[in-house]
Amino acid sequence: MADSSFSLPPLCERISYANYFLRAVYLTILGLFFSLLSHRIRHMSEYDTVWRVAFFCETCFSLVCLLITCLKWSPADTKPFPDRLDERVHDLPSVDMFVPTADPVREPPIMVVDTVLSLLAVNYPANKLACYVSDDGCSPLTYFSLKEASKFAKIWVPFCKKYNIRVRAPFRYFLNPISDVTEGSEFSKDWEKTKREYQKLSRKVEDATGDSHLLDVEDDFEAFSNTKSNDHSTIVKVVWENKGGVGDEKEVPHIVYISREKRPNYVHHQKCGAMNFLARVSGLMTNAPYILNVDCDMYANDADVVRQAICIFLEKSLNPKHCAFVQFLQEFYDSNTSQIVVLQSYLGRGIAGIQGPIYIGSGCVHTRRVMYGLSPDDLEGDGSLSSVATREFLVEDSLARRFGNSKEMVKSVVGAIQRNPNPQNILTNLIEAAQEVGHCHYEYQTSWGNTIGWLYDSVAEDLNTSIGIHSRGWTSSYISLDTPAFLGSMPQGVPEALLQQRRWATGWIEILFNKQSPLRGMFCKKIRFRQRLAYLCIITCLRSIPELIYCLLPAYCLLHNSALFPKGTYLGITITLVGMHCLYTLWEFVNLGYSVQSWLVSQSAWRIVATSSWLFSIFDITLKLLGISETVFIITKKTVPAGPSQGEDDGPNSDSSKFEFDGSLHFLPGTFIVLVNLAALAVFSVGLQRSSYSHEGDGSGLAEACGCVLVMMLFLPFLMGLFDKGKYGIPLSTLSKAGFLAVLFVVFSV
Repeated sequence: MADSSFSLPPLCERISYANYFLRAVYLTILGLFFSLLSHRIRHMSEYDTVWRVAFFCETCFSLVCLLITCLKWSPADTKPFPDRLDERVHDLPSVDMFVPTADPVREPPIMVVDTVLSLLAVNYPANKLACYVSDDGCSPLTYFSLKEASKFAKIWVPFCKKYNIRVRAPFRYFLNPISDVTEGSEFSKDWEKTKREYQKLSRKVEDATGDSHLLDVEDDFEAFSNTKSNDHSTIVKVVWENKGGVGDEKEVPHIVYISREKRPNYVHHQKCGAMNFLARVSGLMTNAPYILNVDCDMYANDADVVRQAICIFLEKSLNPKHCAFVQFLQEFYDSNTSQIVVLQSYLGRGIAGIQGPIYIGSGCVHTRRVMYGLSPDDLEGDGSLSSVATREFLVEDSLARRFGNSKEMVKSVVGAIQRNPNPQNILTNLIEAAQEVGHCHYEYQTSWGNTIGWLYDSVAEDLNTSIGIHSRGWTSSYISLDTPAFLGSMPQGVPEALLQQRRWATGWIEILFNKQSPLRGMFCKKIRFRQRLAYLCIITCLRSIPELIYCLLPAYCLLHNSALFPKGTYLGITITLVGMHCLYTLWEFVNLGYSVQSWLVSQSAWRIVATSSWLFSIFDITLKLLGISETVFIITKKTVPAGPSQGEDDGPNSDSSKFEFDGSLHFLPGTFIVLVNLAALAVFSVGLQRSSYSHEGDGSGLAEACGCVLVMMLFLPFLMGLFDKGKYGIPLSTLSKAGFLAVLFVVFSV
């Protein structure tokens, strides 16, 4: 229970970052955009079709700019004070931690293990924590790895808490040898012992990965016999149970392995369905009021991460029913991620200043009652259930209809909604009940995935669920720490990264057409107007079409001898607009500690993503709407790179990876763009239409040629790929297709 005294300092405070200079910059850029558009409208009749196409593209860009300006207008975040928690709270609430995984090949078990170990070792009473790992691949290797990890956790968790270790993912902590420590000291001996045990764990997992027959010698793996990843019964295993725990530093939290039933003829809703199964099983076993959701490739980098979130939930100076979830900034320990971190830092903080940040799928602490469908209107001022909501929610028939026919599940739901103290259950006694709620047919005709839990109808389950929560009137909180709360791994290699972007964009566009669409009820429901605009930001991936067109317009104008850019004063406005945008985005990167090179790589990366992954996501959705195919949840391949030293965790990494290609269609648009612009520059430079290339009249000129050069700079990896070999060179199949399209473009442009 939280202390009722308000004389003590607050557990957290909301910080506003309103900057009037930046607002002036936003408005200036918008003013330049609208000035350029008004000029095009006034002179539309004087120019050919190119002018109209350019107007369409620039209108799309200006609308995106206006949308982003609205979202960045009043940035804010929340600063927690976890050191004050012990003074204010006598009995900390329980937290269930979810780690979903689905494929032991694409998501290596040792990566899952490191994530789990980092969560088990956080600075929070072990008897208040439980870690649930959902394995949608039903892999005995993942289960074996968790069993071995539970043994190592009995060494790792006490070691971390005894010496207050900062980085609590062992694969990161042991990258470098210890320094400034006396040889033979107690810490040195414990460090060497812990490292040896971790190396043993890694070797066991590696050996089992290479030889699956090693798993057959244990009777505990009988449940995995004759199973397939898409055809197996529900498996629930209590890997470790912290029986009678009192929160001692040597204790290890509960560890539970689950794998829901899968059958070929059932729809399983990918990760979203797995998250709902995690919610049900954890509700039966521990029923913690708060849920920490972490992807299997994202470890806890700050030992106080759980305490920081709890500070926000328990701060009484805030409305006790205000916050549905706490979202941490997502950061990464590998390269080529600066653009994502910068986007989250500024856009995420801007959205946090409205109704709260968007749930982004990982690094988020949820309130179980909110996930069970409660709205702020269902609660009294002190957070207890209102009399009306009590009659609506706590009728047994209604509960069974919404949550399923399991009596144990209904009982746990009542306990969660009424905020009853968690019963000290013996987890192994609840395995049968947990298996029941994992059957394929359990959710049939219930509210799971509809109004309860993680919401279905999109492969972007995080965004879909987030809209549902904010639409009920809830707010959320955003935490951005100096030391990243979580650090994750991006897919290794450009092909996998583009595949991930395609999946995200497909899910975003799906939401525009389902019942959670921000386009529906723009002025109704309980979501604020600007917050709805934040969700409308997902339409920015639709700008892939005007962006592709705009990348080809300078080349077309050179080949067709048409004017793309205005002359005189308005050419200066165009140059100023581009310059201000570049300087502003460069400032965003430098302000976060990134280099100019990172900014250049980022500008190129966004253009490539927009004209490849986002473009193909539009095709995917079109095929779905036409009933030709369904969207597919594709798991991107993850690896555990060696990474930088421990000291480098404090700052961003440089973008040093070389651009890799494969034979996928993702690389076709970029190659086509480069070849077309090369051809246009070649025609311009050799003067095949020398008499037409003057600075007089309405023909193309130096400005269009500079536009081609700028496009080439943005697609520099593709230009270099024309001359490189191996995986760094563009495959011949892609080159031939792009060449054929480029020839057609040139022929029809001249």
